[in-house]
Amino acid sequence: MNASVLDFPDQKIYSLPETISWRDEDTGCTIVLAQPDSEPELWEDYLQGAVKSYEKHGVGAALDIESFSDGRDTTLFYTALDDNGRMLGGLRAKGPYLAADESHAIVEWEGQPGQDTVRKMITDRLPFGVVEMKSAWVSDDPARSGALTRTFARTAFPTMELLGAQFILATAAAHVLDRWSTSGGVVVTKIPAAAYPSDRYRTKMMWWDRRTFANHAEPGQLAKIVKEMRMLATISAEFSNFGMQYGSVM
Repeated sequence: MNASVLDFPDQKIYSLPETISWRDEDTGCTIVLAQPDSEPELWEDYLQGAVKSYEKHGVGAALDIESFSDGRDTTLFYTALDDNGRMLGGLRAKGPYLAADESHAIVEWEGQPGQDTVRKMITDRLPFGVVEMKSAWVSDDPARSGALTRTFARTAFPTMELLGAQFILATAAAHVLDRWSTSGGVVVTKIPAAAYPSDRYRTKMMWWDRRTFANHAEPGQLAKIVKEMRMLATISAEFSNFGMQYGSVM
């Protein structure tokens, strides 16, 4: 199931044919993949959860909720719902980008060493498709938070497939990216960490490459990625192309 693309003079609008959901065995949650305009109530719940989570951890400024609450710059978003329908986490995808300055990473490294390298890394990848994952949050439930982060780390792959992108970009504190790296993301070591959103934090950049993620993912995560993409293939015959493109990792 690929998102259809509507071309406008200065942008591309991606339209997902339908909301997609599946059961995540690791967390016992239902993962829902949707777009803000097609699931406005779910989107609002996601926003409220993000605000509560970021403010609780003292990083509300990094969320900048007003800049995206209308959903216009969010192509897709994922949420995790328990059996009672309670939302336990979510994240959103921006892009594919047409210019490096669309990325929030440029803001995060503004006036700091490495900003030019950040811009160049994004610019060099634009022809191949760059999508940025942002505003991720999970509940503080100790029995589920770690597993949910690992589950959300795997959303890079349906996102790349749906949007036809080769690269996924994310920025976060180094200790957070350690969990995200389990699915094949690679932290950029040549760019100094940014003091963002304040001097108390050290934000790093991570990339997933559709061609090489299997070389970097944990074996357990890789197996789950393959299983989930095969499962998603049963939702729509259009997803069957994924199996042919990634036969080497199946």
